[in-house]
Amino acid sequence: MKNNIKNIRKMAKLSQDELAKLCKVSRQTINSIENDKYDPSLQLAFDIAFTLNTTVDELFINK
Repeated sequence: MKNNIKNIRKMAKLSQDELAKLCKVSRQTINSIENDKYDPSLQLAFDIAFTLNTTVDELFINK
């Protein structure tokens, strides 16, 4: 599933590591999600959206 996490994360001025710590996952998990190699659980998707002050619909592109 395609996503906009990297762009939104950069606009929020957060590194992958900072976002990962706030969401209680590893930096590698955030990297894998951003590079479309891993689809997060629904809970993690909501956690990322909350942390980035956006919605799940804004983060993910259903193609």
